[in-house]
Amino acid sequence: MTLLGQAMVVTSIMPARDRGARRGTPSFPDDPRSRRLEGRFDRAAARRSPPTSAGARPVSRPAPPRVHLGPSWSGPVERPTLALPPLDVAGALEATRTWTGPEHRVGGGATLALWELLATVAAADLAVARALEPVLDARSILAQAGAGSAAARPALPGDLTPSSTWGVFAAEAPDVTLLAAPSDADGAWHLTGTKPWCSLAAVLEGALVTAHLPDGERGLFAVDLRGPGVAVEAGGWVSRGLAEIPSTPVTFSGARAVAVGAPGWYLARPGFWWGGIGVAACWYGGAVGLARRLHEAARSAPDPSTHRDRLAEALGTLDVRLAEARRTLREGAEAVDHDAAGSPALAPGAGRLLAKRVRAGVAAVAEDALRLTAHALGPAPLTREESHAKRVADLGVYLRQHHPVREAASLGSALVAAEVDPW
Repeated sequence: MTLLGQAMVVTSIMPARDRGARRGTPSFPDDPRSRRLEGRFDRAAARRSPPTSAGARPVSRPAPPRVHLGPSWSGPVERPTLALPPLDVAGALEATRTWTGPEHRVGGGATLALWELLATVAAADLAVARALEPVLDARSILAQAGAGSAAARPALPGDLTPSSTWGVFAAEAPDVTLLAAPSDADGAWHLTGTKPWCSLAAVLEGALVTAHLPDGERGLFAVDLRGPGVAVEAGGWVSRGLAEIPSTPVTFSGARAVAVGAPGWYLARPGFWWGGIGVAACWYGGAVGLARRLHEAARSAPDPSTHRDRLAEALGTLDVRLAEARRTLREGAEAVDHDAAGSPALAPGAGRLLAKRVRAGVAAVAEDALRLTAHALGPAPLTREESHAKRVADLGVYLRQHHPVREAASLGSALVAAEVDPW
């Protein structure tokens, strides 16, 4: 099944179980893990109680057009075929269970194709891409942790496997702390405290969580989110953007966890910077979704007209900015695969610098996309088109993961400390 040819059912207003029942087919494969995931989504949805439209029915449409990260002048490029997941959060998470090959891991040799997949999904629905990205990041982290030998692979808690649905919870906040203490009994660890900004914690099966160790170092731990001692804060997520991705605190009360890598490994590993560029690929996809709406408006505007000229000017400006973002993402993908293969082409510290540049560059392009489309299109699509209004709100919230002033200062400091000339 090709990226372009897969048809799918897309709906954002009905729970997965209802959609399957009305179509006469199950929304999830009939296995215990799928039923657990479906039930967790239903319970989480009931707690959030999002608004619905009376009498709404699923809307069937073809797979969204592919977002290309290759040069605009190049012809078709042979890359691994990565099938699109369903364009709803629950279905997309379920689809990742079969994504077990190296082509579905960042640094597995097909990073550009994987980021094209994320960008393609993001151009259609940013919330779905936001759900997919950390699952792929977690799989990559687990693969890196066990890369040396079978003995090095972490023994995951409970019935978790690398193909489970995972989150990566590494955020910190000044008012809460998560502590990890070793267990005297079985060599495991226990987590106590609160972790902020835990996206989809109520529906995911496992998470890779950073916690502070007794010596002050930070470690990474795998934890079963369904196990005892784990409490997801209900409510509190009122965001209009990424409404389907509640990011709330999780409180751990002696929850059993398994260390992934040595203390400090998560931040020191060569692949730490890879995941940040994957997020930028999602931002780029969101910007492409806005550009497509602007392109549609420019093509349908009467010619000649002042309105069409204004749309064309905005479209041309945005096209140049998108081309800049594509180039940085391609460079990032090439560097990731070089780094993963142990290539000497990447100078020490160059990956960190590149990730900061790519994230900053793509974030700026996405901000420009929001501004240019808002000024050119006016209020009508924001107030009358559900898909456009949702995309604008989703992208606005997603971009707040990036803090431009702070990140610019961090990049500048990294350039000063670098052992190589930056330009």
